[in-house]
Amino acid sequence: MDTVTAAQPPLWKRIWNFPLVAMLAAIAVTAAVLAVMNLVGGMLRGVLDRDVRGALMVLATIAALIAAQKLVLRRLGERKHDDLPLAGAVQGLALGTFGAFVLFSVIVGIAALAGAYFIVGWGGMSNWLMLLFTAGISAGFVEEFIFRGILLRWIEEFAGSYAALFITSALFGLAHIGNDNATWFSSFTIAVEAGLMLGGAYMLTRSLWVPIGLHFGWNMTQGLIWDVPVSGNDVDGLVDARLAGDPLISGGAFGLEASVIALVVAGGFGVWLIWRAARQGEVMAPWWARRRLAAEA
Repeated sequence: MDTVTAAQPPLWKRIWNFPLVAMLAAIAVTAAVLAVMNLVGGMLRGVLDRDVRGALMVLATIAALIAAQKLVLRRLGERKHDDLPLAGAVQGLALGTFGAFVLFSVIVGIAALAGAYFIVGWGGMSNWLMLLFTAGISAGFVEEFIFRGILLRWIEEFAGSYAALFITSALFGLAHIGNDNATWFSSFTIAVEAGLMLGGAYMLTRSLWVPIGLHFGWNMTQGLIWDVPVSGNDVDGLVDARLAGDPLISGGAFGLEASVIALVVAGGFGVWLIWRAARQGEVMAPWWARRRLAAEA
């Protein structure tokens, strides 16, 4: 028996560590955590004020998912990795949030110059708490935890970085097809601009903190600051704004995310992040290619 064969782990361990098996295990753990938190939230219905209960449940769910990452998910698969390292968490969140603010403000500025966006007065910010905790904190953390921290991570380990980017971007776009005012074009733009930007940020940093910050900052900037519909959902922001003109430029009722402006600006930024990741050697070959190279070595 040669050294390579003797050094191989037992069959059950190779199956357990296989990327797609690890992904299914991570999905099962995450689904269990979300189901338990949903049950707890239902038990608190009528006990606490709706907004207070919602905010507390968002924070509790995030804490439970972080615990799941630390206790289970980081130990799955052949390539053990913690996607939520405490070191650098604040810097990553701040960098992502600020980057999203700048990026979406540029999109709004271009739309204003094109006559597709204009401000008519001050907004009432009547639903700011709901927007902060649902479209901001909850969507930013939970969606990134699932799409980048589970799906992209293990599809990448199996099929390689570019296949994982394509698949998860498409799934992310499809996940928004049921939103208010959604169209197939809006799902396409979400897939390209958000899928590439958030996936590229994860590949570049190998952490979820920057993608979470980008996602949070993107939703907060467009909704809470510039009063642009958040993925088709109408909001009441700091200002009272209107979108007008050709839907290709304004995004129509779905918001600027469905505009060619966001498609080019955010999509271009995503391509730049992926290029940076490739330059840093963070592009992963498919599982079978890595095994062939290891065998040849």
